Amino acid sequence: MQKQVTTEQLAITDWVKGLAAISERDFTLENVQDYILRHPVRPETLDKYLFFSKGNYTRNLIFKNGVFECMTICWEVGQFSRVHNHRGQNCWMAAPIGRLKVQNFRVEDRDAAHGKCRIVPTDIYEMDAVHPAYVNPLEPVHQVLNLPEFNQRAVSIHIYSKPFDSCEVYLREKGTYSDVPLHYTSEYGKLNPAEKLL
Repeated sequence: MQKQVTTEQLAITDWVKGLAAISERDFTLENVQDYILRHPVRPETLDKYLFFSKGNYTRNLIFKNGVFECMTICWEVGQFSRVHNHRGQNCWMAAPIGRLKVQNFRVEDRDAAHGKCRIVPTDIYEMDAVHPAYVNPLEPVHQVLNLPEFNQRAVSIHIYSKPFDSCEVYLREKGTYSDVPLHYTSEYGKLNPAEKLL
């Protein structure tokens, strides 16, 4: 799932334009991953989309159309996502600032009527500026972590195709899962009025 390719870095505006130029038919797991590998983002061009909060990681929308959405997720040291899926949509991730650990899970014994299942840890890998990744569509449940021992903030860029506004969140210790709505901390560089950054 990971490859290393050294190429010219792009400003985030040019990077998004390049993504938007990929037709819907060609917006495949392989094509987008190839684009990300060949076009890393220049970290200093992300400043407008960086909002950090001590309370929780933040989701900051950069671009959205009918084919995909793109956002930064800003992680303070020690912050992590809940274990979740992406509603069957493809997801690509890059970490131009810092590094992150991704833990995948396999779902077993799913009982949709009662919202119960068992999740088992499987693959684990790290992302950084030269190691982008994508979510395996055959094993899409995962968790992203900025481990305390990394000892630095991290910023990841996520592309979702197609956009979605809820996901399933899994509580491993309880053996349950449920729908959770998603929201943006900021949109197009502007903090949402309801958001209070700690």
